[in-house]
Amino acid sequence: MDTPMDPQLTANKTPLVANERSMAWVTEKVSNIVEARTPFWWWVAFCITAPIAFMGLCCIAYQISTGVGVWGENHPVGWAWDITNFVFWIGIGHAGTLISAILFLTRQKWRTSINRSAEAMTLFAVVCAGIFPGIHVGRVWMAWFLAPVPWYEGVWPNFRSPLLWDVFAVSTYFTVSVLFWYTGLVPDLATLRDRTTSRVKKFFFTLFALGWRGSNRNWRHYEMAYLILAGISTPLVLSVHSVVSFDFATSVIPGWHTTIFPPYFVAGAIFGGFAMVLTILIPARILYPQLKDLITPQHIDRMCKIILLTGSIVGYAYAMEFFVAWYGGNPYEQWLFLRNRLADPYLIGPALHITPAPYWWAYWCMISCNVISPQFFWFKKNRYNLWVVYPIIMCVNAGMWFERFVIIVTSIANDFMPSMWHLYHPSWVEIGTFVGTFGIFLSLFLLFMRFLPMIAMSEIKIVLPDADPHYVPPGTDEAHHPTH
Repeated sequence: MDTPMDPQLTANKTPLVANERSMAWVTEKVSNIVEARTPFWWWVAFCITAPIAFMGLCCIAYQISTGVGVWGENHPVGWAWDITNFVFWIGIGHAGTLISAILFLTRQKWRTSINRSAEAMTLFAVVCAGIFPGIHVGRVWMAWFLAPVPWYEGVWPNFRSPLLWDVFAVSTYFTVSVLFWYTGLVPDLATLRDRTTSRVKKFFFTLFALGWRGSNRNWRHYEMAYLILAGISTPLVLSVHSVVSFDFATSVIPGWHTTIFPPYFVAGAIFGGFAMVLTILIPARILYPQLKDLITPQHIDRMCKIILLTGSIVGYAYAMEFFVAWYGGNPYEQWLFLRNRLADPYLIGPALHITPAPYWWAYWCMISCNVISPQFFWFKKNRYNLWVVYPIIMCVNAGMWFERFVIIVTSIANDFMPSMWHLYHPSWVEIGTFVGTFGIFLSLFLLFMRFLPMIAMSEIKIVLPDADPHYVPPGTDEAHHPTH
């Protein structure tokens, strides 16, 4: 699926010969994706994802018109697929801000080829995530009660509730992410504005380019705004999913009431987010061959290393949950982890019998996908083989969903009273809504790929060797080297 990588390449150089490695080459390759005719595969993909998205919207409309009774939720499982999917999609959105903000502040040049797509993925994931709390409240038209808006009846939200903290955290995260993504787009929109011959496209590119002329003053203000937004976004990466974890950690329910949830959730969000970045960029890299020189095997290698690191942290957190349950001496906590997730040992006379826990399949899917599968990335050969990388990251995507399902459902399916024990089974409406969000996510990303530059041209040019007017490729006679 991929050719061997030239060992002479570095993370900030693209595999091009000297006379091709130029800023004009980057502009041509990226702009042609937007300017060329829509490829046939794009229409095929969109005709698949758009009906799936429509099906999800129909399920949402049916739930709103009929009521939440169409879900499979019960007592005590009041949170099920809706909150599971909310946490899942919020976690996916973390990689975009991490790549854009934190790697920018640490001056990691390899981020420049993937940050634009990762930022767009963040926005679309947060859109999908926002669907579930809205319909979970039952009356979507009353969702504005979550905002601290004064009105004549004097009803205010409970500011001590972590659910309200979610509203502020996620809305702030989405707003800053949109600003960060759009600010980075401005120079590239001006490039497309100057290249296009379509009057309609020229109008919209001119409108959203905000009068960009590439002057020294434009660049000075742009770099300052980008730096400020990166600084604001950095704490959001750590805070948003920490606040989401407070939905569980501030309760007294066994399986939720633990202090390791904030770092555990943040590591898991980065883990799943980078897997989703690779999930969408590897097919894009294959379908657009010109991107292979911009999204190189080194980018995939480094993201695989981050997945290996964060996957190891997540595996450590899984082990610590059992340790905390044992060391804390709470019988309810111990029962939950041992008998409700792992297995159910019991004695009949002198013999020990072990029966599967109610949700053993979800727990062991989580362990297999999140802890065992990333260990293959210890080997460099596997990180450079897309036939190995892609199945592993798909396992990670599935494993992160199972993690949220295990945390939420298995912790509340068996309440303190045996009379309140009830297993949860999703309804067709919940399944259709969840599948529909994948259609929404992929449809939005396909539209993004088609109409906007998915690679940050201006940032790629900054890290190219040709950004230095005196650059001479190794082994080239400076006297015969053309000036760029």
